[in-house]
Amino acid sequence: MKRFLQLTLVMMTLWVAGCAESTYPVSGETCGPDDPVQTLDANDCTVLPGV
Repeated sequence: MKRFLQLTLVMMTLWVAGCAESTYPVSGETCGPDDPVQTLDANDCTVLPGV
């Protein structure tokens, strides 16, 4: 389960970071100025202790 969580977090990070190039990496759709991922910050992510 721990490996699955780590893989999921890495994939989500890559997905969010992919929007920096103005398109989503998987769908290829253009990122708009109203997309919620544009305002994400590292402080928005919480690491649970013991996970």
